[in-house]
Amino acid sequence: MKVSVIIPTFNEERVIGNCLNSLGKQSFKDLEIIVVDDGSKDKTLQVLSELRVMSDELRIIEQDHLGVGVARNLGAKSANGEILVFVDADMEFEPDFIEKLVDPIISGQVIGTFSKEEYVLNKDNVWSRCWNINRNLPPERMHPENYPDTQPVFRAILKKKFEEVRGFGAIGYIDDHTLSDKLGVQAVVAPGAVFYHRNPDNLPEIYRQARWIGKSEFKRRKIKDENLMRLATIVRYSLPMSLLQGFYKSVSFMLPQFLIFKLVYDLGVEVSLIKSFFGEQKYR
Repeated sequence: MKVSVIIPTFNEERVIGNCLNSLGKQSFKDLEIIVVDDGSKDKTLQVLSELRVMSDELRIIEQDHLGVGVARNLGAKSANGEILVFVDADMEFEPDFIEKLVDPIISGQVIGTFSKEEYVLNKDNVWSRCWNINRNLPPERMHPENYPDTQPVFRAILKKKFEEVRGFGAIGYIDDHTLSDKLGVQAVVAPGAVFYHRNPDNLPEIYRQARWIGKSEFKRRKIKDENLMRLATIVRYSLPMSLLQGFYKSVSFMLPQFLIFKLVYDLGVEVSLIKSFFGEQKYR
């Protein structure tokens, strides 16, 4: 079965080269790579154009800045593969990642998979460590040790199943959960599919990522009234709460930088929450 790897990009000039080089070393060979650029303003397209010269399997599609969900759907529409694999530009992969990720699908066991063997690519960076502390994770892993064997984010899925529900919904940071909601099933773990994800590693990037997360953060709260959800989440990320939590974890982990991290991260989320009352778009 042919596999199409779809990568949305938005201002990813720093990392997209490493991602694509990693995919170029995969043991699974019946592979095409589709990058959908979501209106980048940096040199992402220039980097991609240079890389395309070196790879016949690389296809580049451009769209206006409409968000990652729309970009993934556009890539899937153009894909020739029977299996779709969705990855991010800040990821890198072990050589057998694709092979092990799609094996349960090819063998007919499941319609889609994910991998919980996701490790932090830049774990030695202090801000990357703060990111994981904030998420209550060990410094080297993107998931806790007891992470379940099913979860709502598909890393690989049969294209025909993806098309049955018309792909992802475009709702912002958590749009990758919408596929599972539409299908009514979750992805199943693919054992041994190891890959690496880069955490934000400087304060401006932490703020930008927090702004994106904050655009959908209130949707995680279990309160029916949407405006009440926003208000409850604003309180959670308010300055007094940030100072309290930031100081506590700074002392607990003997990492004074965490207090700075917490203030910057929570400010980014708070700004997005406040702007959500005025209809700010959900994509990054």
